[in-house]
Amino acid sequence: MANAVMTKLEQKNPNTPAATVTEAITSRRSIRRFLPDPVSRATVERLLGIASRAPSGTNMQPWRVYAVAGDRKEALSNAILEAHDDVGNPPEREYNYYPPSFPEPYKGRRRKIGWDLYGLLGITKDDKEKMHEQHGRNYLFFDAPVGLMFTIDRFLEIGSWLDYGMFLQNIMTAARGFGLDTCPQAAFAPYHGIIRKQLDIPEDEVVICGMSLGYADHTAPENTLETEREPVENFATFIDF
Repeated sequence: MANAVMTKLEQKNPNTPAATVTEAITSRRSIRRFLPDPVSRATVERLLGIASRAPSGTNMQPWRVYAVAGDRKEALSNAILEAHDDVGNPPEREYNYYPPSFPEPYKGRRRKIGWDLYGLLGITKDDKEKMHEQHGRNYLFFDAPVGLMFTIDRFLEIGSWLDYGMFLQNIMTAARGFGLDTCPQAAFAPYHGIIRKQLDIPEDEVVICGMSLGYADHTAPENTLETEREPVENFATFIDF
């Protein structure tokens, strides 16, 4: 039923706000090309306020957000892109988002989304230049008018990082209620030094990730990508039901 409702809404207006929680969750996508239409500061503040209702252990609320737009966002993008193009001098990570190797089923899932995306963009497996260019679009926030950077106090432990995930999910889900879309981007984390300098972020905060926020460009082929999900019976164990 939710999928049928979503289809009707998308046929009417792709950026129509989601009407239900289920619709907001199921219509969320990682958007990789946005329209230039601006998003007001008031909307971003409202969205972050809603997302801050996320639970956290002993109500610590460990999230810190740097919202950037306009010239400062452009300057940040340019600085990171310059470093990204310096392929002989890769950035140093502050933390490992991914494991050093990928056993199955994770390896297969990871490869599938990558090649599905490149296929939509006409990028072949041997076209390293095009791959590099597409990856670099992360640092343009995929043309979104608003960039969000998320940090956490360095001394906090894994529980607060887990809480942070619920906050991020709240932003992405709530954005659908405004007719907005997002793309969460761990790709920003290795460039924490540049981000810290550009946005005046203190050294005692770890840059977790970035996020693009805006109105999706539904004419872009990359935005037709819909990732698969495992059926519930493959990951859930029901006991004594």
